[in-house]
Amino acid sequence: MSNDTKTTELAAEHTPRMQLFKLAPEAYKAAVALDIATQKGLDPVIAELVKIRASQINHCAFCLDMHTKDALAAGESVERIVQLSAWEESRHFYTEKELAAIELTEAITVLTDGFVPDEVYEKAAEHFEEAELAQLITAIAMINMWNRFAVTTRLSPGHYTPGSLKR
Repeated sequence: MSNDTKTTELAAEHTPRMQLFKLAPEAYKAAVALDIATQKGLDPVIAELVKIRASQINHCAFCLDMHTKDALAAGESVERIVQLSAWEESRHFYTEKELAAIELTEAITVLTDGFVPDEVYEKAAEHFEEAELAQLITAIAMINMWNRFAVTTRLSPGHYTPGSLKR
């Protein structure tokens, strides 16, 4: 190959390991019902930021594809989505309430320290009414569950269209 020739062929897409949701339909239905319940009373912008941030941490390409597309379709800016992976250096893109949710997302998602720090929880409690905080916690737990399903079964990103999943 000469130096003038550019390689434009993309790498091959991986094949999912299994169709978990077809093999465990009752679990899928229950997960969808729980997911719907976690969203009630939660600001949809914050819900998408949480889903994207947890998916970044968990390296869930399928969920990143889905939730960035959903966020863009709902009017979220590309800039805020891009900066989310470096939110601590990009705090000025987010409200204090959003920052509290993002920080809580990280604490719940990465439990390697064994607990959610009191200061992180207290900061979230300052910005969210108690019932809304409960919804936020369930939404964070839920996206972590979806991430684990998708990463384990190697769902392939790039095929999702906003609104295409009936929930």
